[in-house]
Amino acid sequence: MSARLDESDLVFLPMRTDDISQVIEIERQSFPSPWSRLAYLSEISENDKAVYIVAKRGERVIGYTGMWLVFDEAHITTLAVDPGERRKGVGRMLLRKLTEIAKSRGISRMTLEVRKSNHQAYLLYRSEGFVPVGIRPGYYRDNNEDAIIMWKDQL
Repeated sequence: MSARLDESDLVFLPMRTDDISQVIEIERQSFPSPWSRLAYLSEISENDKAVYIVAKRGERVIGYTGMWLVFDEAHITTLAVDPGERRKGVGRMLLRKLTEIAKSRGISRMTLEVRKSNHQAYLLYRSEGFVPVGIRPGYYRDNNEDAIIMWKDQL
């Protein structure tokens, strides 16, 4: 297993336009149907309910995540880590930062969908208190895969 990173090894910052090229590179390596540059640009510049953060080591983005804040709920929209930086705790740190932000804004619960086949992500979410509550059949359009709906109450 790769050496785990400490939170002090990274800087967590709001995603900026300058980060999008690196985010897109990780996105392409992580998801069968990656979001476009325009999608991220719109999320960080036009969506007042969106919060996106990056994890950086030096100037390099090694992971990112985002959520929409709606009333007292947060919906996690994405979380990805550079393939060369996985299994070092970066995803967990990003998830915890997102939770801290949500909690600081009065959010009391969080939800997300995860591919049924994405066992590593599922295990991460379970270990951070997310509970599976249902299935969205055929949720992922690229292969019609089901999504597991997960919730975390009491942030």
